[in-house]
Amino acid sequence: MTIIFDGIAFGMLLFLISVGLSVTLGLMNFVNLAHGVFAMVGGYVCVVLLNDWGLPFLATIPFAIVVPGVLGVVLERLLYRRLYEASALDQVLFSLGLVFMAVAATHYFFGARQQPLHLPDFLTGQIHLPGVDIGVYRLFLVVAGLIVAALLQWSVIRTPFGARLRAAVDNQGTARGLGIDVNRVFMLTFALGSALAGLGGALGVEMLGLDPEFPVKYLVYFLIVVTVGGGGNILGSLWAALLLGVADVAGKYYVPQVGAFIIYAIMVVILILRPQGLFGRPHH
Repeated sequence: MTIIFDGIAFGMLLFLISVGLSVTLGLMNFVNLAHGVFAMVGGYVCVVLLNDWGLPFLATIPFAIVVPGVLGVVLERLLYRRLYEASALDQVLFSLGLVFMAVAATHYFFGARQQPLHLPDFLTGQIHLPGVDIGVYRLFLVVAGLIVAALLQWSVIRTPFGARLRAAVDNQGTARGLGIDVNRVFMLTFALGSALAGLGGALGVEMLGLDPEFPVKYLVYFLIVVTVGGGGNILGSLWAALLLGVADVAGKYYVPQVGAFIIYAIMVVILILRPQGLFGRPHH
C-alpha cells in the first residue's frame, strides 16, 4: 500500500508538470520539448527564495508559478509564435535547442550540484494507518494535483476562455471570423502551461531532485504522460500519470534491476493498442 501511495504521489507530480505540455501539445499542436525548462525555473525560484531569501516554503510557491508563467509569455511572444505554422521537426529542433541553452545557463549560474531543499516541519513526517504509511509531503502532492486537475478540467470545459481555446484549436480561421483573438488565447494558454510546470517543478524538488540536467532527465516522462493520456485531455493525462507513477515506483522497488524498463513497456503496449492514447480522440 505504501508503495502504491508513493507511486500515486509521484504520478501526481508528473501530472502537475506534464499537464501544461498536454495543453500546448494536445490543444495547440505545438511540440514544445522545452516544457521541462519551465518546471526547472519554478524549482530554482523556489529553492533560491527559500535558501537565500529565507521565505517560507509555501510563500515561494506563488513566485514559482508566476515567474515561469511570465517567462512563457515572453518566449511565446518573441520565439514560439513564429513557429506555430512550422513543421513538427522544426518545432522539435527549436525547442531542444532551448533545452540545451537553459541547461548551459543554469550550469553557469548555479553550478552542477543538486539543490538542497528543506521542507517545513508540517510537511515532513508520516501518518501511520493500518497497512500503509503515508508521507505527509506525498499526501500534500496528491491533494495539490487533484485540485489542479479539477480546476483545469472545469476551466477548459465550463468557462468562456476554455470555449475560445477549443474553438481556436479546432479552426483558427473560423475562430478569428467569430472575433476570437487567437493570438491572445494561445499566449494565455502558453502562460498557463508554463505556470503549471513551474508549480510542479517547485513542489517536486524534494522528490525529483533539482539540477541543471532536470529538463533532459525527465523529458521522456512528460512526453509519455501526454502520449499515453491522449494529447489535450486533462483527465487522460491524470490517469496516465498515475498509472506511470505507480508502475515506476513499484517497478523500481520490486525489480530494481529492470528500473525504468517497465514504464516504456507499458507505453509501447498502450500505444500499439490505442495509438491515440488512452483518452485521445481517434485521428480521422
